[in-house]
Amino acid sequence: MHVKQLKHFINGEFVQTTGVEFFDLISPVNGQIYAQSPNATQQDVDYAYGCAKAAFKVWRRSTPSIRQKALLDFAEALEKNADQLVDTQSVETGQLKHMIAAEEIKTSIDHIRFFAGAARCLEGKATAEYLEGFTSSIRREPIGVVGQVAPWNYPLLMAVWKIAPALAAGNTVVLKPSDTTPNSTLLLAEIAAPFFPKGAINVILGLADAGSKVVSHPVPAMVSITGSVRAGLQVAASAASNLAKAHLELGGKAPVVVFEDADLEKATDAISIAGFFNAGQDCTAAARVLVQESIYEEFVEKMVAKTKQIHCGLPDDETALFGALNNQRQLVHVKGFLDRLPAHAKIVTGGKQVTQYDGYYFEPTIICGLEQHDEAIQNEIFGPIVTIQTFKDEADALDKANDVEFGLASSVWTNDHSRSMRFSRDLDFGTVWTNAHIPLTAEMPHGGFKKSGYGKDLSSYGFEEYTRIKHVMSAYED
Repeated sequence: MHVKQLKHFINGEFVQTTGVEFFDLISPVNGQIYAQSPNATQQDVDYAYGCAKAAFKVWRRSTPSIRQKALLDFAEALEKNADQLVDTQSVETGQLKHMIAAEEIKTSIDHIRFFAGAARCLEGKATAEYLEGFTSSIRREPIGVVGQVAPWNYPLLMAVWKIAPALAAGNTVVLKPSDTTPNSTLLLAEIAAPFFPKGAINVILGLADAGSKVVSHPVPAMVSITGSVRAGLQVAASAASNLAKAHLELGGKAPVVVFEDADLEKATDAISIAGFFNAGQDCTAAARVLVQESIYEEFVEKMVAKTKQIHCGLPDDETALFGALNNQRQLVHVKGFLDRLPAHAKIVTGGKQVTQYDGYYFEPTIICGLEQHDEAIQNEIFGPIVTIQTFKDEADALDKANDVEFGLASSVWTNDHSRSMRFSRDLDFGTVWTNAHIPLTAEMPHGGFKKSGYGKDLSSYGFEEYTRIKHVMSAYED
């Protein structure tokens, strides 16, 4: 059977690799090979950066209105090609088509349009005379060529989070998608290309060593990654060696703190979705629930009942909540946590691979009885597994919530406004939701603390990440 061999997207066109190494792309839907991807050579990466560098000379001088128009046209074209994007991404991710259409395509379009508006809102401190005989002003400029690495859990949306603010600010990009989900990113670049200078958007394919070539290259003034802590540390080290700016959005282990005065029906409805959405393959997933002792049994009973009503399914299943795990490695990773559970832990529902499908499917799972030091509490599982612990009081809840190396997102469930404000202040996480978990909006920043990285996505703060500040001082005579 003939298998399609993919090409890089460089300088506005598909380009054959200069190398000979290819690897199989396997659909998590059925475990079958659907294409082959090149593993980028140094020559491939050099060519992409050369094109991006040339395009930057043009794009950096474009006016904000020109950038806005290009991004708005890009968003409109994305909307027109939504069906093709849904089909493409469902094959490589195993995600549900209705989820991709509603949660990724629509959100991506909205976020591109947000950054189109941000392009016209360059801000700096007011012009003034801070020294006699001189006027000072601030220029907010594009930072330069940006090297980027995107993950596989939301390949389209995460690529948009990378390229949209970068282009809006006047930069050009070399982006490497995950080695398991390159197709949707290639299609995204092809759709975007007509609206930007050739070389403004370049997509390099490959394995981890190709990503290393992208982030360690001497050309980019900034490197950005959404990925694991391990990968983020490598990117930070590479960036430091070139004194390039680093933007890191890494792992998460979100605490979901439920107090005895919370609306348990509302809480369990929301948490059962936020914990298992996208098979739990989300850095902000509601995967680590902390429940006050007085309501623990009632909460677990409700969560188990609602989890048993949830199922995974094939991409066309409109009744399913989530689809497949992304790849065989991830399936093994998730199963490994269950295989290593300590004796005091108890799986109260789920816990098994779904064998009625040929792909990488896993039951929604709840684990109780874990202790704070256990690996399933401390480490990111990135699968359809929710753990439930207990706490005594506010101090105990806060200690347990903050006692992980991650600091991306969190939520607190209570009807006590003062308590919610105290926890919003004291939770050591970049996002705190009250009586909700996982909603995102383009106008608000997304990013974490501690080993969840640094730098913000979305919002005006995310836009400013891709700019630099220049002070201009002019002498004058009265």
